[in-house]
Amino acid sequence: MAKPVVSLNQVTIRFAGDSGDGMQLTGDRFTMDTASLGNDLSTLPNYPAEIRAPQGTLPGVSSFQLHFADHHVQTPGDAPDILVAMNPAALKANIKDLKRGATIIVDKDEFTNRNLTKVGYPGNPLDDGSLDSYKVHAVPLTSLTVAALSQLTLSRKEAERSKNMFALGLLTWMYHRPTESTENFLKTKFAKKPDILEANLLAYRTGWNYGETTEDFSVSYEIAPAKMPAGQYRNISGNTAMAYGLIAASQRSGLQLFLGSYPITPASDILHELSKHKKFGVITFQAEDEIAAIGSALGAAYGGALGITTTSGPGVALKSEMIGLGVMLELPLIIIDVQRGGPSTGLPTKTEQADLLQAMFGRNGESPVAVIAPSSPSDCFAIAVEAARIATTYRVPVFILSDGYVANGSEPWKIPEVDSLPDLHVEFAKSQEDFKPYLRDTKTLARPWAIPGTKGIEHRIGGLEKADVTGDISYDAANHDLMVRARAAKVAGIEVPNLVVDDPTGEADVLLLGWGSTYGPIASAVELLRANGEHIAQAHLRYINPFPKNLGDVLKKYSKVIVPEMNLGQLSMLLRAQYLKDVIGYNMVRGLPFTTTEIVEATMEVLHG
Repeated sequence: MAKPVVSLNQVTIRFAGDSGDGMQLTGDRFTMDTASLGNDLSTLPNYPAEIRAPQGTLPGVSSFQLHFADHHVQTPGDAPDILVAMNPAALKANIKDLKRGATIIVDKDEFTNRNLTKVGYPGNPLDDGSLDSYKVHAVPLTSLTVAALSQLTLSRKEAERSKNMFALGLLTWMYHRPTESTENFLKTKFAKKPDILEANLLAYRTGWNYGETTEDFSVSYEIAPAKMPAGQYRNISGNTAMAYGLIAASQRSGLQLFLGSYPITPASDILHELSKHKKFGVITFQAEDEIAAIGSALGAAYGGALGITTTSGPGVALKSEMIGLGVMLELPLIIIDVQRGGPSTGLPTKTEQADLLQAMFGRNGESPVAVIAPSSPSDCFAIAVEAARIATTYRVPVFILSDGYVANGSEPWKIPEVDSLPDLHVEFAKSQEDFKPYLRDTKTLARPWAIPGTKGIEHRIGGLEKADVTGDISYDAANHDLMVRARAAKVAGIEVPNLVVDDPTGEADVLLLGWGSTYGPIASAVELLRANGEHIAQAHLRYINPFPKNLGDVLKKYSKVIVPEMNLGQLSMLLRAQYLKDVIGYNMVRGLPFTTTEIVEATMEVLHG
């Protein structure tokens, strides 16, 4: 008899286990299969900084959370509806995040006395009643996987490595996900290892069949596709979208893309992705350190390429002098800072927004740069193209402030038509007599982009102050004042769109204002607040230097402005300084993104005390 199928409108699933249990792969495959069905989704990978923490310990727990629905999804979800815990450490590390009544699927084979003691459980939570408020399925994942692979010539340890595929197969059955794409993925991944391929396929199919036949799971679930604007979509992470946006900018500008980068978490995936696209003329250079990386990128910009460097907060500190050189030379340079928790080495695999003031002011002298920030994984594509527009038009370094949440998270991305992308064509200085390297465009204040080797446009270059117009070395006080003000005016004059405010009734007295990855939780919170009858406005800053020209008027309109940030109030400080508006900061620095519930509660406190 077929099992009943229950229709849901959304669900949040978290896979959790040891770093070596393949939770990121399991979550990624489930996400891909979900995206192929047309559900809207958002993901949150979470993993330790250690390459391999001690097995079965709390510091070694890795997780992957996915929220998918039949409607538009803004966040990876506040609290999981389903937790798949591969061992006691995974259960203990994640149980506090579950809502009451949530479903827990555990590998009961791993709940041995040794593993329980390792994480401080005084007894077995599967037996002592501590999980009575949850729906617990204690499945012998390990022994079932080993039994299914018993006919293969694998050791027990090798067979146990496939238990994540068993879990994936079970969840695939449970939520009616397609199996073909994961099977094809495995066939490609393990094409040269037929025994490993056979083991993973068999474990995956066994997990699916277990769900179909066991009495422990009495129902399965369906979630209809989301209604989304017509077009071609693909699931994409923020770092991949950033790489694609840079390639698109290169193609639309006619400039060769050069990336000078030193590997650093969580930015390295941009380097990895761009290195795959040599057919588009992309050059990637893995430098020996952060300074060499940005030096090569600035040199590429001097030579007429689209010069880019990627890093995280610690790398920005090392690159600061070279960024200042880019300001002085007035060359287009893109610096992508995928922010992580700090200071120092800090929390390499956790997210934060604490590099804003470093991007704004973290250089010696007066050396302003443009600063922009993506709001979501898919927005990383558009923000990369926009960074190229600003850098090449105004001949100025541009900071892109991404973060670990945006970079590693994923969501559906509507692939744009090529003709819809801006024309970024660049005019280089041509051969001429009496070339003036710092003669500025009257509109943009940009100086000519002079390619070395072009006859007749030879000029001085270097880190000493430039004379206005001629570019000669100058120690003149009045000239230095003029050049400092000119560089500042150029950045201040960058044309950016006005800030768009979402205030449908016009009756709101409170504005929620965010930047970067706070967009999703804020938008989700606003939806809930309005559904409960609250009048609330929201706006989101993608442009931070310069600010949109109408920002001051927007701030004046609302008596209270709440600014959620994953720092101790850096944007709030800038807004107070520039607009004399006493904004209300809502700040957390936990290495985790805001939840919708947290922002709702903070807003209700402001609205009603």
